[in-house]
Amino acid sequence: MSLHRVVWHLVGVIVSVVSAQAWGQSWPVKPVRMILSQPAGTSVDISARLIADRLGRDWGQQVVVDNRPGGQNVVGSQAAARASADGYTFFYATTAALVINPLTFKALPYDVERQFVPVGLVAKSPLVLATHVGVEAKSLAELVQLDRQAPGKLAIANEGPRTFGGMVSAMLNHATGMKLLQVPYPGVPAAIQDTVAGRTQAVLVSSAAIQPFVKRGELRGIAVSLGKRVVGLEDLPPIGEAYPGFEYVGWFAVMAPTGTPIDAITKFNRDLNRVLAETEVAQRLRDLGALPEPGPVEALSAFLIDEKARWQKVVATLSMTPE
Repeated sequence: MSLHRVVWHLVGVIVSVVSAQAWGQSWPVKPVRMILSQPAGTSVDISARLIADRLGRDWGQQVVVDNRPGGQNVVGSQAAARASADGYTFFYATTAALVINPLTFKALPYDVERQFVPVGLVAKSPLVLATHVGVEAKSLAELVQLDRQAPGKLAIANEGPRTFGGMVSAMLNHATGMKLLQVPYPGVPAAIQDTVAGRTQAVLVSSAAIQPFVKRGELRGIAVSLGKRVVGLEDLPPIGEAYPGFEYVGWFAVMAPTGTPIDAITKFNRDLNRVLAETEVAQRLRDLGALPEPGPVEALSAFLIDEKARWQKVVATLSMTPE
């Protein structure tokens, strides 16, 4: 971070401390808003509403999920960045909004490092690599071998080259040496349906989206992008077992506009962690393909630094230039 940004953040911290001292333990005394850059009905949206409902009950105040989809998460991110730092507006942020967009866009109407401060990591959402049931490959090793017999013949569906899933799909080719034809789709449902139909031979999308198709036998799951086995999909090995270092997962975290009172951030983090530890909430998140990740604010700060470095390497490896 530049000297300018260090000074900017120090000023923000001082203001926040003063504000927190004035607040005492009263927060929240009115409804809280969480801006989400995804549309209603998505797994991220459902998880946000689950968390909002539980926190609202604990706080005795409504927690409203404010959907602001569009522009590859840019619309919602900009709205959150420009929101008042009064402790009543937060950002339920995604990997794309906080890490990928700043690396792949030439210019953004928001600045992650300058305009947001961390509150808490919510969950990680791994991707699942699956194939059409007619593909003669029941493991990643067999898929690699099949591809080598006819490079470029097998097609893999994803959401496009500059999306989270598309970039991971391209990294799969890089790590394994495969030449899978990357086929972009406007959304996950279309990518899955074309693979079920056999128009593409493989698909790499979130576990939440693909689990029902795997469980019904419409697709064959063969691997996950997390570095360990996934609850509910324990029979699928991590790609990283065969290709060390391959670990790319989506995630969502709560952020706040810079200058938000520390009292509000501290209490939000504490109560969020308590909610994530509840058996019912944790199971519901796992049903959505998300693995709860409670932890202190400092843990999220370190995580974001690591994720930025990880995705900088991806962008460099794929020779991507900001557009």
